Amino acid sequence: MKKIELHWQILISLILAILYGYFLSDYISYVAWTGDIFLRALKMIIVPLILSSIISGITNIGGSENLGRLGGKTLLYYAFTSVLAITTGLFFTNLFRPGIGAPIDSKPVEGLEAAAGSFGDTLMNMIPTNIFEALSTGQMLSIIFFAIVFGYFITQVEEKYSTLMTDFFNATFEIMMKITSFIIKFTPIGVFGLVAATVAEQADDQAALAAMAGSLGWYMITVILALSVHFFISLPLLVFLIARENPFAHLRNMATPLLTAFSTSSSSATLPLTLEAVEHKTGVSNKITSFTLPLGATVNMDGTALYECVAALFIAQAYNLNLDLQTQLIVVATALLASIGAAGIPMAGLVMISVILTAIGLPLEAVGMILAVDRVLDMMRTATNVWSDTCGAVIIAKSEGETLNLKKVSHS
Repeated sequence: MKKIELHWQILISLILAILYGYFLSDYISYVAWTGDIFLRALKMIIVPLILSSIISGITNIGGSENLGRLGGKTLLYYAFTSVLAITTGLFFTNLFRPGIGAPIDSKPVEGLEAAAGSFGDTLMNMIPTNIFEALSTGQMLSIIFFAIVFGYFITQVEEKYSTLMTDFFNATFEIMMKITSFIIKFTPIGVFGLVAATVAEQADDQAALAAMAGSLGWYMITVILALSVHFFISLPLLVFLIARENPFAHLRNMATPLLTAFSTSSSSATLPLTLEAVEHKTGVSNKITSFTLPLGATVNMDGTALYECVAALFIAQAYNLNLDLQTQLIVVATALLASIGAAGIPMAGLVMISVILTAIGLPLEAVGMILAVDRVLDMMRTATNVWSDTCGAVIIAKSEGETLNLKKVSHS
């Protein structure tokens, strides 16, 4: 009997989890623990994987000239696709105007102001005062900063030390990928537990379901449509036009990490699977993946930036606030900066939306209007974030002259 491929196993798990969560919500405790264990296993390997992959990648890149070139390309891609995503969200929100007539629900959201207040210190906190504390608490921006600095200076010391440290981190990275491959085998079971618990929670909350079907319906449609355009049109076009590769062949290769991102709502938790798929299925070199993907999982959030832009305009429309072009450009700029900086902060999504609301003069409590449908949309925007990261890895790899395991696009 032919073995079912992993992404089909995950898809079947998703369907079964939805059915179980909806019809057997009283018995959710029997399966929810599998999702918790799977998520803990993924989180267990994130920090050592990111640290070893970035240091390994930088030592394999070589000198500062190569690192600067690769870093410049990566950041340019992240900035461009984020602005493209936000602009797409802006277009559809102005087209559908989903907030017009929506009832204003300004329930207080606990901890929002305290979290928002920490946003201004994000870039400063990127430089850790204690790297061991950063590692133990999972401060991703700090870990990435230290890994880049550490990896660069490995290439600057005597050859015997440089070789020793390069071999050590290459070996560590290979071991972490072996552990990742082992955890990946349990993805369908973990996805079943996670999604079933989420569906059961929504099924018990009739008010949330009523909100989804009512005033927030057009808001959800706007977000989903904008995300779909960015996911299925904008990003594939970039891969097709710039990398000259078949984007949908790459999309098939990415089925496992994308379905996992959808299920977990976490780019960071999905990172081990993303690294494995981009390197071993699409064929991007370890030199590229180990630098671009950990960085992307932390700072490149196309789907989240798009979502926050739509959410801010939806709330503004609900308050009958007509935003002129200049104010909407402020929303674009704020969403871009927030998407870069929010990764290392608890309640990242709420921090981002609160920063944008503050910039255009709306009350922070207005976030309560969209909380009922946030979990569902979070799953979709996380998958978009991961898809953008992988497309970036393909484009950067091709710009570096690499040959990938994708069907070529004719240049004629």
